[in-house]
Amino acid sequence: MNWIKNHNIILASKSPRRQQLLRELGFDFTIKTIEVEEKFPLEMSMEEIPVFLAELKANPFEGKLADNDLLITADTIVWHENKVLGKPENKEQAIEMLSSLSNCEHQVVTGVCLKSLKKQKSFNSVSNVIFKKLTADEINYYIDNYKPYDKAGAYGIQEWIGYIGVSHIEGSFFNVMGLPVQKLYSELLIF
Repeated sequence: MNWIKNHNIILASKSPRRQQLLRELGFDFTIKTIEVEEKFPLEMSMEEIPVFLAELKANPFEGKLADNDLLITADTIVWHENKVLGKPENKEQAIEMLSSLSNCEHQVVTGVCLKSLKKQKSFNSVSNVIFKKLTADEINYYIDNYKPYDKAGAYGIQEWIGYIGVSHIEGSFFNVMGLPVQKLYSELLIF
């Protein structure tokens, strides 16, 4: 822990959930983001996409890190029926996404990139999530009250829809929130 605490940790994420999870690990950190266009090659696998995007977010920091800086970038995707479910642009898309996830299993994959002046390491974490059959009223209530337009797959597991809808999860709960904190902690110790 002392090695980690002696570093200037930079989280390159505007996500309040990632910030909360890193804070709850006990780390002091600053937030710096550099906008990138989040596009990936279509032939990439489910596991490769979020790692590629996390590394894409780390690339603009090349040559801008000091000796004791430690950059953390991350990206989370929802994978269902062999495709990525991104962030919904409107209520209709959110309804469509949640309806497709209803009564089904899907994967949530987070890619993380750790970068310092001298090295870089990336990894991913996969969680399987199963929703019960959601009613139209439940989907509409959630969208109207929680407005999940900033969330991949149109939901946050830590919100109402997760409380009433997720019947089973295999893997890290925190990964589904956007940051696999246990794996991140383990990787930081050996970085």
